[in-house]
Amino acid sequence: MAEKLFISWDEYNSIVEKLAIQIADSGFKPDLLIGIARGGLPIIDVLSRVMKLKCAYLAVESYSGTGIEDQQGKLTFSREMSSTVQNLGGNLLLCDDLSDTGVTLNRSMDWLRKYKPLKDKINSIKTAILWKKAKSTFNPDFCAVTLKNNPWIVQPFERYEEIRIEELKSKHKK
Repeated sequence: MAEKLFISWDEYNSIVEKLAIQIADSGFKPDLLIGIARGGLPIIDVLSRVMKLKCAYLAVESYSGTGIEDQQGKLTFSREMSSTVQNLGGNLLLCDDLSDTGVTLNRSMDWLRKYKPLKDKINSIKTAILWKKAKSTFNPDFCAVTLKNNPWIVQPFERYEEIRIEELKSKHKK
């Protein structure tokens, strides 16, 4: 099992805020934030509020099952991207929580370039992540934390993966 890095809500929020500052200070002006589900969704929620931008969601699954924290599985992409934006395109900021190997980010950029509603409407695609692991070969445009090792990052909301609805019902009995 990989070493684990536990992140509190305060740490998580601070890291997202640092990422927002890094993007703003760069001069890059995204027209649309795209979050890779699930890890990128909390990030673009905050960034969209701070930057006053619309969001889109791209569902990509790479880790599944139990006991495979050290392995990335086959990538599965959604058929469509979800957004309320009527005219997609322009400068895109693709966000995910981390770059483990870089495969998900590279393949997601390829998917976006081929996605019919975006095809020939993209000015640029930049990437933003919270953590880059040491083994990642991907170089994001924006990265809040570059790690010297390859821990399994336990984000604050991941505790819900271990909790069942019965436990919540018991906890919140009236």
